[in-house]
Amino acid sequence: MDYKNAGVDIEAGYQSVELIKKHIKGTMRPEVLGGIGGFSGAFSMEKFKGMEKPTLVSGTDGVGTKIKLAFLMDKHDTVGIDCVAMCVNDIACAGGEPLFFLDYIACGKNEPEKIAAIVSGVAEGCKQCGAALIGGETAEHPGLMPEDEYDLAGFAVGVVDEKDLITGADLKAGDVLVGIASSGVHSNGFSLVRKVFDMTRESLDTYYDELGKTLGETLLEPTIIYVKALKGIQDSGVRIKACSHITGGGFYENVPRMLHDGVHAVIRKDSYEVPAIFRLLQEKGGIDEHVMYNTYNMGIGMIVAVDPADVDKTVEAVRAAGESCYVIGEIKDGEKGVTIC
Repeated sequence: MDYKNAGVDIEAGYQSVELIKKHIKGTMRPEVLGGIGGFSGAFSMEKFKGMEKPTLVSGTDGVGTKIKLAFLMDKHDTVGIDCVAMCVNDIACAGGEPLFFLDYIACGKNEPEKIAAIVSGVAEGCKQCGAALIGGETAEHPGLMPEDEYDLAGFAVGVVDEKDLITGADLKAGDVLVGIASSGVHSNGFSLVRKVFDMTRESLDTYYDELGKTLGETLLEPTIIYVKALKGIQDSGVRIKACSHITGGGFYENVPRMLHDGVHAVIRKDSYEVPAIFRLLQEKGGIDEHVMYNTYNMGIGMIVAVDPADVDKTVEAVRAAGESCYVIGEIKDGEKGVTIC
C-alpha cells in the first residue's frame, strides 16, 4: 500500500506544477522575490515607501456553483478569471491596487492538464489586473470529492494610500451614480440559474438568437475585472466618493454598503438595457423582478458615485479602459438604502 493506492498521486502533483509554471511566469511583477515552488510567496514593499500611509486591503472569494458549468462543458480555462475578479474587484472597490494573488484548488483527483487549464485562467485574471500570482495550493481529496470535480478559491492583497481609500464618507445628495456594465451573470446566483435551466450538455449547447451564442457560452462568460476602469477614473483626477461591487445579493444588498446614514440611492431601471440573459432567466424561471434585482447584477457589475461635475470625465475614463457605462441614478437625502424605479 502506498499514497497513490490511497488516492493521492504525488507524481501528478509534480506534473501539475511543471505545467502551470509558464502561466505563473507571465504574471510576475518586479516586487516578487524568489521563484515558484517555495513554502511561501515573498513580495517587497519597497516601492510603496513613497505613500504617506500605505494601507493593505485584501479580498478572498471563490467561484461558487458556476463551477458546475465548467464540469458539464469540460471547459476549465475561464473560471480562474472569475476567481481573480471576485477578489480583486473588491480591492479596487476600496481604491486599492491589487499586488498579488494566491489560489487554492481542491480536487477529487489531480489531472495535471485540467489543473493547468484552471491556473491558466487564474494567470489571465492576474494579468488583467496587474497582480502577481505568487503562490497556491492544489489539494487532492479522494473520497471527499468526486474524481472529476474540483473547487476553486483565491486570496488577493492590494495597497492604497490611506487618504485615497474609497469610504463613502463624503457622499451627499446630488452625487451621481455611474454604472459600469457587466459581462452577464458573472459569478453569483448560479444555484438559481441551475434550477431554471436544465443542466445538461444538450441544454447548455442550445443556441439562442437573443443571446447571440449558446446558453453555456453565455453563462460561462468570465466576470469582468474592473481594476483598470476604476484606476482610469482615479487617474483622470476624479474623486470616486463611493463604490459598490454588485455581486451576491444584487442591488438591494450591495448598494447600501457604499452609503452612510442619511443618504439614499435611487437607480432608474430604464437608464440602460438589461442584458438578454437576465430577461431570459426571469421569463423561463417565472422570477419576480424584485428577486432578480436582489440576486443578480442585472447588467451592472460596478457602481461609482461621483460629483455631478465629474460625470463626463468618469464616463470617458471608463470607456477609454474598454468598458461600457451608463448614468443610472443619483444620491438623495433619506434613509440609508436603495430605490429601484
